[in-house]
Amino acid sequence: MSNLKCLLVLAIISTLTACDRIDKNIQKPNIVILYVDDLGYGDLSCYGAERVKTPNVDALAENGILFTDAHCSAATCTPSRYSLLTGNYAFRMNAGILPGDAPLLIQPGTATLASKLKEVGYKTAVVGKWHLGLGNGNVDWNEKVSPGPLEIGFDYSFLLPATGDRVPSVYLENHHVVGLEKGDSLKIHYTDDPTENNPFSNATGISNPEMLRQVADVQHSGVVVNGISRIGFMGGAEQVWWRDEDFPAVLTGKAEDFIQQNVNQPFFLYFAFHDIHVPRLPNKQFAGATEMGPRGDAIVQMDWMTGEIIKTLKKYNLLENTLVIFTSDNGPILNDGYQDGAVELLGDHKPGGPFRGGKYSIYEAGNRVPTIVSWPSEIKAGESDALWNQVDLMASIGVLTGGQLDKNEAVDSKNMLDVMLGKSKKGRNIMLEEAFTFGLRMGNWKYIAPTNNKNEWITEQKHIEGGISTEPQLYDLAKDKGEQENLASKYPEIVNQMKMKLDSIQSIH
Repeated sequence: MSNLKCLLVLAIISTLTACDRIDKNIQKPNIVILYVDDLGYGDLSCYGAERVKTPNVDALAENGILFTDAHCSAATCTPSRYSLLTGNYAFRMNAGILPGDAPLLIQPGTATLASKLKEVGYKTAVVGKWHLGLGNGNVDWNEKVSPGPLEIGFDYSFLLPATGDRVPSVYLENHHVVGLEKGDSLKIHYTDDPTENNPFSNATGISNPEMLRQVADVQHSGVVVNGISRIGFMGGAEQVWWRDEDFPAVLTGKAEDFIQQNVNQPFFLYFAFHDIHVPRLPNKQFAGATEMGPRGDAIVQMDWMTGEIIKTLKKYNLLENTLVIFTSDNGPILNDGYQDGAVELLGDHKPGGPFRGGKYSIYEAGNRVPTIVSWPSEIKAGESDALWNQVDLMASIGVLTGGQLDKNEAVDSKNMLDVMLGKSKKGRNIMLEEAFTFGLRMGNWKYIAPTNNKNEWITEQKHIEGGISTEPQLYDLAKDKGEQENLASKYPEIVNQMKMKLDSIQSIH
């Protein structure tokens, strides 16, 4: 064969290989999870809210599927995030709300949504609130902070290391605190007694209450950052401490950069909002946008950020082939350590919609959350009452992208892909719920397990109905959305059946 013919054959083979690769990429949608913090079922106008307008989220719903019985796995932030990323219920790791200096909860080698998507050719990123721990304990924030997201499947990370009300109040990009200079010494300190002496010289909410922009409870009366006292103490390198009002521009900008850098290959973006978690300090662009104070304004800010990410997808002609999942990590709460007018300015707004409870609660408002799935080229707009859970994303997205799960991976995740895409309304028959006790959904039946752990702080400090009782509870949600009539004594056989099913789920290792 002549050299010319050889070159032509090689060129054809190369072209075919490139075409095959492009076709495979086209078949795999980009995946964006928009994960809001503390957003309740009734906090969006597309779910019935009237005192706040969310046009960008509403547009997602108008072009996708709005779910009325979709759930996070637990009624608090760390457990829900763990379940979303691993496909396992959080109780299997005893995952509670982590302090800001906790070691990485998801151990390297654990299968995650990010690692599985990376295996099938996706570029992966997390931007925003993390709150899943970092390092192996005793982190030196002036050095490489590892392990973290990059060790469990993410190619890129830009984080609020814990959450907005906890130190360290700095940005962490990949393994390093942003802006630290040689010779800086950033230190943090946590204590079980927030009234103890500050080990650093800077102001706290207890030593300098005159500096505070919002009144805080004792737990949140540590170091003052940007006029807000936080949980824990922090000292040194004050030039890198964040300014809360900058979150919309900084976090959205990092997400947009990641999208722009990966327009020619499939990508997974896990965008974890800080909003509408406390402390709520919306940018001046949104301050006063509602009559509900900072909480309402933070919802509007969150809606704007959602719109900006969607605009970026449109700008690069990516939206048609992007699966967007919009949801929340748990139900709503008003005052959660700070007084910002959320209670006083609430009016007739119902953050939990028609449901009882809220964040920290085993009642439905604790983990029945607004959930919208959009994929313009594949999903027809509509509404679905199918029962499913964020823990199901691992199995569902695995089926969509051709990923394989081993039998010991994502043990609680069920394939709900047809439900997510609107091809079926047959969701789960059985679903576990977590919130300082356990609940179990079996169709429209809701069982709440009794417990002797009173957790009175949920009611006394957070003013939320926790649903904690020493007696079993049983509700028929088809007739009683508000979980007002306990039917346990009337249907003991159903209680026993559901208790046995709950015990069997908990026994899985």
